[in-house]
Amino acid sequence: MKNILLAFFVSTILHAHENPKPNQKFSYKLSLPTTNYLKKHTTKSLFLDDCDGCGCGASGGSMGFASMINSNFVGVRYFNQQYKSNDGLYSNSPWLNENFNTVQVWARVPVFKKFQVSALIPYHNHERETQSENQSISGIGDITVLALTTVFKSKTDTVSTSFKHNLQVGMGVKLPTGAYKQANSGSVNPSFQLGTGSWDVLLTSEYVIKKKKFGLNNMINYIIKNENEKYYRFGNQFNYASTIFYLFENKKFAFAPQIGLAGELYESNYQYNQKVKNTSGDVLFSKFGFELGYKKWSFGSNLQLPINQNLVGGLVETTSRWSVNVNFKL
Repeated sequence: MKNILLAFFVSTILHAHENPKPNQKFSYKLSLPTTNYLKKHTTKSLFLDDCDGCGCGASGGSMGFASMINSNFVGVRYFNQQYKSNDGLYSNSPWLNENFNTVQVWARVPVFKKFQVSALIPYHNHERETQSENQSISGIGDITVLALTTVFKSKTDTVSTSFKHNLQVGMGVKLPTGAYKQANSGSVNPSFQLGTGSWDVLLTSEYVIKKKKFGLNNMINYIIKNENEKYYRFGNQFNYASTIFYLFENKKFAFAPQIGLAGELYESNYQYNQKVKNTSGDVLFSKFGFELGYKKWSFGSNLQLPINQNLVGGLVETTSRWSVNVNFKL
């Protein structure tokens, strides 16, 4: 049974942005609004969505795009993210709970030798408390399509005591299929959204080094986010994970317990090409999980607990993340 590749990639990307025309849905390059456009907006309206929130993605980027047991599969994954936020207006301002839920159809399909296509179709149901009422949003999120190619793979006839390596790199796009509501960007946590409202580019790499039954999986991906039709751009996002696993397997069963670290770094959000204050941040998680396989089926579970975080100057905190998935091997 094939072992899945998880990532190691370092990418340095330089890109420029210029605002799209009002009827233009997507552009890699954007520029400041014209002087005439700016004159139509008061200072109050121009920065109405200035918020104290991080650009943390509701997709949980460090959770990855792959199964530990099956290289090619189709399946369903559910993951839950728990946050709490504080408006920071007063020393005794209450902490309010936010609960992000996602059901995701995901797949990795072989197209030809050394080339695979991965797709993720999420459905979100997010809830949060406010001072006056509880709020909820639900609907389809941003669909991601990713192409991966194998750069290097150790030969299968090498001596069993040697290290085996597998490296894949990929590039993809995140479609603006999830609804973006401008009003939600003005909250403490502007990630209370179904989507970014923009066409975003994703670069990724997955790497595994293995000796006998022990292995080390590494994953890195970088998301380049563009400005949406509301002239709002979420900050670029860098995700990484490193996981140690041990694989027990025979002709029918496979079991892979795992432990590791995962993290996410967020750059600042922008609106009308102006940096939105207090929207960058970072978080580091401990990671525990397992995958159990029987014939062509597999079941997995994963728990992430924060070790260190700096989101919105301490006004937003993540408390836990966990996921379960069921896959069918292709």
